[in-house]
Amino acid sequence: MTVLALTGGVGGAKLALGLTSVLSPEDLVFLVNTGDDFTHLGLHISPDVDTLMYTLSELANRDQGWGRENESWNFMESLEALGGETWFQLGDRDLALHHYRTQQLAEGLTLSEVTSDIAQKLGIKFRVLPMSDESVRTEVDTTSGRLSFQYYFVREKCEPEVSAIHYSCAADASLNPHLLLNDIHAVVICPSNPYLSVDPMLTIPELRTFLASTDTPVVAVTPIVKGLALKGPTAKLMAELGVQATATNVAKHYKGLINGFVLDETDAELRDSIESLGVRVSLSQTIMRTMEDRVELARNVLQFTESLR
Repeated sequence: MTVLALTGGVGGAKLALGLTSVLSPEDLVFLVNTGDDFTHLGLHISPDVDTLMYTLSELANRDQGWGRENESWNFMESLEALGGETWFQLGDRDLALHHYRTQQLAEGLTLSEVTSDIAQKLGIKFRVLPMSDESVRTEVDTTSGRLSFQYYFVREKCEPEVSAIHYSCAADASLNPHLLLNDIHAVVICPSNPYLSVDPMLTIPELRTFLASTDTPVVAVTPIVKGLALKGPTAKLMAELGVQATATNVAKHYKGLINGFVLDETDAELRDSIESLGVRVSLSQTIMRTMEDRVELARNVLQFTESLR
């Protein structure tokens, strides 16, 4: 059995880590959002890919959930003294990885090949696949104009109101060629932001068609609990797009693509509204504060996917 986990951001990486404690490397593959990727200071930055790799290799900053533990900031301090751009903080160790990636891409390797190389060198045994080797970029229309994702998310700190989201080139992008959909026996959509982390992947036609037509169990884990986002600006963004921030509306967002939804046990009253969409519901503790929480949720999610066969 091969489980495909769609992930992006810190919330997705938490469940991803739990899944690696339950499944073997042969039975699990991660497809990671690259709509957040951008070129900064001449370097190719892949924030969601790196967040996942740092998490799986136990190098992640545990307080932040992103970046590296025991980081130093000499480069940023020197750049600031020169009047350079420092709104996107890159630690010295992190910079080495971005430099290596950029150099390898310049020499003709694909993003998939470079990611596989880096993952192996970080001691990661699980397959980490960027969603595409082609450029797909998330942009948002805001009260400050159209912004690329990182300008909105980091530089502007998600403060401008969002009216629309665009996934540049996604409709023409090819799915990662190393993802063998015929081998997939279950799909887990991690509790990542549906609009900013998952939708860039779902906009790739091959993946969306597969999810809409497969008999394979497809289960989404809620990123919203009691009307609040577990991580990031999901609730704020939904409100600005005219969608009430509820787990029910997240399930509606995935309607036609999922047949199972993991709802937090504190939102049990929403079960009927979700099941009225033709989606089966499993109740679980979805807030992952500890490693034990991650593993327990992973077990519950996998047991639920099995029950949908």
